[in-house]
Amino acid sequence: MKTKLLRTRPADIAEAGGLLAAGQVVAIPTETVYGLAANALDGDAVLRIFEAKGRPQDNPLIVHISALEQLEDLAEDLSPAVYQMAEHFWPGPLTMVVKKKAVIPDRTTAGLDTVGIRMPSHPVARAIIDAAGVPLAAPSANTSGKPSPTTARDVLDDMNGKIPAIVDGGACSVGVESTVVDMTGDWPQILRPGAITEEMIAEAMGAASTDRATLEGLSDDAKVRSPGMKYRHYAPKAPVILYEGSPWDTFCGILEDMNQPWTGVICFEEFLPAIKESKSRLVYSLGYSWDHAEHARRLFSLLRRFDRTQARRILVQCPRTVGANAGTVNRLRKAAGFRSVDCKKGRRVIGVTGRSGSGKSLLSQQLQSMGAQVLDADKVYAQLLKTDNPMTRMLCHHFPGVWKEGVLDRKKLADIVFSDPKALETLNFITHSQVKAQMHHTVEHSDSKLIVLDVPLLFESGIDQLCDLTLAVLADREGSLARIMKRDGIDRPRAEARLNSQPHDDFYRARADLLLHNTGTLAQFEEKVDTFVKKYCK
Repeated sequence: MKTKLLRTRPADIAEAGGLLAAGQVVAIPTETVYGLAANALDGDAVLRIFEAKGRPQDNPLIVHISALEQLEDLAEDLSPAVYQMAEHFWPGPLTMVVKKKAVIPDRTTAGLDTVGIRMPSHPVARAIIDAAGVPLAAPSANTSGKPSPTTARDVLDDMNGKIPAIVDGGACSVGVESTVVDMTGDWPQILRPGAITEEMIAEAMGAASTDRATLEGLSDDAKVRSPGMKYRHYAPKAPVILYEGSPWDTFCGILEDMNQPWTGVICFEEFLPAIKESKSRLVYSLGYSWDHAEHARRLFSLLRRFDRTQARRILVQCPRTVGANAGTVNRLRKAAGFRSVDCKKGRRVIGVTGRSGSGKSLLSQQLQSMGAQVLDADKVYAQLLKTDNPMTRMLCHHFPGVWKEGVLDRKKLADIVFSDPKALETLNFITHSQVKAQMHHTVEHSDSKLIVLDVPLLFESGIDQLCDLTLAVLADREGSLARIMKRDGIDRPRAEARLNSQPHDDFYRARADLLLHNTGTLAQFEEKVDTFVKKYCK
């Protein structure tokens, strides 16, 4: 069989739809990964998926639809919560497990009385579903067990000669498979993590949980409830070893273990030059340590890249394991067969950040009350200002007008830098490295099991590299202004200048592992803080 590469032109989409309607298998693009699609209602067509992939037939498939009204044709006993989830997350990278109707053959669901259904956000995927005129079963379009494909070339590497066609829709924007959520119980339970996180679902639905199997895997005799739960997945030819902990600690761990020939490394962008300089040329970047979206986009393509090298093992800096990283970490753990090196040194370091007046201090105080050691970057900075060091000498040189009898007028300096972006950039360049070095020294020599770094410029300073978890506190503008004016004794124009010089919410959404919204009453925020503490700080 010759595999034809189709484009996204209307004629090509119509051709793909015709093949699918005739019972053939076609690889199609989605926002998550490329799918190996066939008519979900045709048992013989579905069998061709299993044959092309070499996939165990007790591993159920996900059914893809193009419109919400198609859901009721395939599923029954749908709760209001299902429609609420669809309103929030469809179309998008979310699969809901619901009770199936008899129209779906057992081969599609591996004999289960439930089925996973999702509506992809990729317009080409939905157009192909419409052209086929049937819902499509579509697992990832790779040989079973290998890393999932995120480009048409990846699909061609595995499926050339096995299927009639591949539709090339470009690189996938998400990069890991959809979040799978069981909607048959009392509340949503995540069976496979992905871009839609537990925190996002809980925010929308009031509650959510994650199955322990996503962290530990299933036993050989356990019943599979969702794709990706049981079998070894996403694995390149060379064995993968994960290094878990803060970015800095995992970097140090990998550096110590690069003592064997043909060792490959997947590391964060910040550490790429240092690792390349040391002992290995087989080094690829997963993106900056805070860039969750880029980790997901690059992961599978990097694992596949090693199959074209002589790497005998692959050491990987594992992203932080909570929140937006959960899907990427789940895939990495499966690729590694759950082999990992714990670099956390028996402690937990939490980085807290956000704009001025957001409520960070309240969170830090709560953590301190339960025994955490809290390091406040502003206090570290203030302490450094009292001594003669490179930082104070550089500040004196660049901002001579804010010094009086050897003492820095911080209020006068704030007026300058919060109204002049270039002056603020200069200030940050001078202070970041010194504050980071001081906080790092304190962390390394601390006996505390829980350490909190309260740092307004957590990501800008690189101090997030010391953290096992990062949390951004977000608040509405008026509430923040009121807290700044009251706390610092300044007028509204100065408070507004301070806020205007700081990042918007999207900056923190793109970087922080978790978000805490301080948008209600004080009591409501205290309740959110308490929930965070119980879940992530014990």
